[in-house]
Parts: sequence; C-alpha cells; structure tokens
Amino acid sequence: MQKGTETNGNGGVQVAGSMPAVNIGIEEDDRKAVAEGLSRFLSDAFTLYLKTHNFHWNVTGQMFNTLHVMFETQYTEQWGALDDIAERIRALGFNAPGSYAEFIRLSSLPEEPGLTETIDWREMVRQLVTGNEGVCRTARSVLNRADEAGDDPTVDLMTQRLQTHEKYAWMLRSLLQ
Repeated sequence: MQKGTETNGNGGVQVAGSMPAVNIGIEEDDRKAVAEGLSRFLSDAFTLYLKTHNFHWNVTGQMFNTLHVMFETQYTEQWGALDDIAERIRALGFNAPGSYAEFIRLSSLPEEPGLTETIDWREMVRQLVTGNEGVCRTARSVLNRADEAGDDPTVDLMTQRLQTHEKYAWMLRSLLQ
C-alpha cells in the first residue's frame, strides 16, 4: 500500500485526508445522474420559492389578504423543503448548487424580475400555477431516473414534492376559475 493511503473498510483504497468513497449501493454514474437531476429540481424549487415570496410581498387588490396568507404558507413550506433536496444531493456524494448564478443556469423556470409596478393578482396566481406545474415536471423526471437507479430515498422525496406542488397548482388554479 502506498504511503498516505488506507483501506476504507469496503476493500477500496482512499488517500489519507480525502473524503471516503461513497458506497451506498448505487453506482457512481447513477448517483451522479440523480444528483444532477436533483440540482435542476433544487434550482426550479428555489426559483419558485423566490417568486412566491416576491408575490407575497407585492400582492395588492381585493384578494390581498387571501393571497398574502396563501403565498406565505406556500413559501414557508417550500423553504423547508429546499434543505431536504440539497441534503439528498450531498448524501449522494455531490455538491448542491447554492448561488443565484447556478440556480438561473440550471432552472427551467423563468426568474421574475423585480417589480417596479405591481402586476395584477390574477397574473401572479397564473405564474405560480405555471411554476408549480414546471416543478412537477422536473420532479417527475428525477423520480423516474431515481427509480431506475434503485434510489428509494430520492423517489420518496420526489413523490412528496410532487404531491405538494400538484396540490399548490390545483389550489391556485381554482382561484382563476
């Protein structure tokens, strides 16, 4: 054995001072593909969180109280979920994106520019329906890839997020009917 190396207990060798190899029963290529999907999902979820919070601050009109409370409930729940997503990426052995630049590059959702004029509450709700549906599509893609890789914790996480975002889309959509 080379100087500065040791066995990692799984028959593998690691360089002293380096991170131990990830050996959770999912091949590295599969873990990487799932982590990349989760990074896209995290970026979509963060973009939606920020948009929901923005609209909470800037909603006006006859639906102010209802939407102000609804948006706060949603962004508060979304904020907590972001940590679970990032921690799953880390558990798979990869770094989670964490900058606006990374989120913008990875997200499929358009960023809402700062508002110089308040948009109508109906447009806010429409954009949040579209955003939640977009997050659902990304979650479904990650769920399918995780299922192929035998990554049950990610499948479970994506199932939970799908259920939440489908519910949010339905609730918001019902306001426009």
